[in-house]
Amino acid sequence: MKERGIKKQVAVFEEKEVRRTWHNEQWYFSVIDIIGILTDSTIPKRYWSDLKNKLKGEGSEVYENIVQLKLPGNDGKMYETDCFCLADTFRIIQSIPSPKAEPFKLWLAKVGQERIEEIQDPERAIVRAKRIYDQKGYSEDWISKRMRGINVRNTLTDEWKDRGAKEGFDFAILTNEIYQGAFEMTAKEIKDYKNLNNPDNPRDHMNELELILTMLGEATTTKLSQTRDSLGVLSLKKDAHDGGEVAGNARKEIEIKTGKKVVTKENYLEQRKNKKLGFTLLEALLYLAIAGTVLYFISGFAFNSIFGKAKIETFQSINQNSQSILDELSNTIGNSEGVNGFIGN
Repeated sequence: MKERGIKKQVAVFEEKEVRRTWHNEQWYFSVIDIIGILTDSTIPKRYWSDLKNKLKGEGSEVYENIVQLKLPGNDGKMYETDCFCLADTFRIIQSIPSPKAEPFKLWLAKVGQERIEEIQDPERAIVRAKRIYDQKGYSEDWISKRMRGINVRNTLTDEWKDRGAKEGFDFAILTNEIYQGAFEMTAKEIKDYKNLNNPDNPRDHMNELELILTMLGEATTTKLSQTRDSLGVLSLKKDAHDGGEVAGNARKEIEIKTGKKVVTKENYLEQRKNKKLGFTLLEALLYLAIAGTVLYFISGFAFNSIFGKAKIETFQSINQNSQSILDELSNTIGNSEGVNGFIGN
């Protein structure tokens, strides 16, 4: 069996996730996930183990084409996982009696074609992501912030790669530093708190304020790494800690002024059932009142944390970025149904 893994992603079939990775210019899919969907087995690993032994005993060509690639496990860590390319995935489906086989094959063909289109025109990926979120019932404001958050995240991870961090384990460590600074919870703890299943992305279940604070932490981390010219995981970890701390202090100010926790147990599934909640006028005024405090703190952090010639330039950059994110906070409040309805009356 071969071993390699590159770009990790997740596809969704009938609300069930299929882990996949782009390798050797084509998609490879997790066999375990496919079996779980087709058989509804509670123990797909056992089903695959039995089927794999059968294929091996028959001298099947499909067995020889199994590729082990690193995919995220239930604990968020990367593990070598049995995968098949698209062609071999079609073949393995033939070995599994299931009423879902035909629709699943059509879905796989579509997924493979979409990736080719996205390579030729990267904008298609953004458009497709927006459409998926829209189909799932997210609001336009939430989708806008999520798309911006993805851009901020991609800028940060590109910076990490250029500065010596490895995708996977290193990224998980650095991301947890930001989460712990911002929310006093790791990614796993956020998932547990929101009652999410793996490999759910916690950001897809964050409210708009949680997304904004995550952006603030990651954007600040990027700027600190650039200004400090950080190299290696240890230096990047310090940047991530400081960037998360900026967002964490903003969160604490919000919680002091409102008397409410920023991080909630609500997830997307719960939000879809309930009508969109707005802010009361009092809460809106309190949020806006702390905006100046947040901006003031970030300014002080920049001066106290960064030394040298680039000090003023970095402060201005972080200041502008923070102001932009705070504008998002103001827009969130202004667009909420609770405030608009109150004023309209």
